[in-house]
Amino acid sequence: MNKTLKTILIVLVVIVVALGSFAGGFVTGNLVPFPGIPGLQEPVVSAPPTTPPNQQSATPEELQTLFSPFWEAWTLVHENFVDQPVDDTALMRGAITGMMQALGDEHSSYMDPQDYEDANASLDGSYEGIGAYVDTTTPFLTVISPIPGSPAEGAGLKPGDQIVAIDGDDMSDTTAEAARLKVLGPAGTTVHLSILRKGEEDLIEVDIVRAQIVIASASGKMLENDIAYVQVTTFGGNTTPELLTTLNDLMTQNPKGIVLDLRNNGGGFLSTSVEVTSQFVGEGVVLYEEYGDGTRTTYDVIPGGLATDVNIPMVVLINEGSASASEIVAGALQDHGRAKLVGVVSYGKGSVQNWIPLTGDNGAVRITIAKWLTPDEKTIHKIGLTPDYEVEMTDEDRIAKLDPQLDKAVEVLLEMIGK
Repeated sequence: MNKTLKTILIVLVVIVVALGSFAGGFVTGNLVPFPGIPGLQEPVVSAPPTTPPNQQSATPEELQTLFSPFWEAWTLVHENFVDQPVDDTALMRGAITGMMQALGDEHSSYMDPQDYEDANASLDGSYEGIGAYVDTTTPFLTVISPIPGSPAEGAGLKPGDQIVAIDGDDMSDTTAEAARLKVLGPAGTTVHLSILRKGEEDLIEVDIVRAQIVIASASGKMLENDIAYVQVTTFGGNTTPELLTTLNDLMTQNPKGIVLDLRNNGGGFLSTSVEVTSQFVGEGVVLYEEYGDGTRTTYDVIPGGLATDVNIPMVVLINEGSASASEIVAGALQDHGRAKLVGVVSYGKGSVQNWIPLTGDNGAVRITIAKWLTPDEKTIHKIGLTPDYEVEMTDEDRIAKLDPQLDKAVEVLLEMIGK
């Protein structure tokens, strides 16, 4: 191995270790459409690393000693592995993957260049795939929720579905991340999925034609009894302008109540969650970001929202597919008393990750750097938000195209406005 490559590897390793404590304002996470898993994402163009306290006194000689077993193993592989030459880039990326796994945190990981590109593209408004939010921290690739109008929704995929085989290949000995990559493919091609669903004895077999997934961030309409219905499906770069357009239209129609539908919304940019919350709350805290050393960053409401009039009551719809950024919005509106929550307990994603690109187009590392708290300083991680009115949506309801959760939301609003 030449000295240049070795130098690059040392720099990468040291940077990744150092970034473990970086807690700047570039907040991201892990819930995005199919190219990723649920969370808060705000891509970092560059992030000046800080050195953690236990590394500040380490000299180059000490670091060299620390990593000498790594280089010894590297040399042994190059000298002894049967299939030569080995792929040095693959070994380097595998080393970073192993380091991230050694943290023991399900949400900290390494993304190769393609993964990183896919994850960011999905929040730009479109990507090619089946259209589902997925969790890759589980033994099998697990559906968090299908994207409305997507091939995944059309095929009947549901939250909690586990993908146990892809195109006939058993995924038992395959990581969920590898399974995710296997499901991805060009628009127009077909993927066959074998689904394990709770309550079903037999596997469910489905063929899904991949498509260009266009994600409509925000839309709305007027319901009967002068109720404005607003749906936000993701928290991407287009969400705020689309929401402003929607609210500008609906508010001119003088609604007497507002339903905000965050069901099956897997999250996105933290900054967008603050902007969305600010359209409905006039002042106060949206969330707190709390770091390992006990310090906090406070995110306040941005003044000038279009629907902050408390005389227009609100209900927010949530379900098990509402995660991270969705939970920030719903939790803030609930804590401020601005809205009642209707539905079922949300996903429960309350940690914060930084997505930090590595030099040389080598992908990015995703590192958990904090947890977030609601305005009342509650954590929802692995707990979720509890609705004020718990209403389930059954398979029979879906088949019959009934929506008891929306019906309940309207009922609650009518009671609040005295109808």
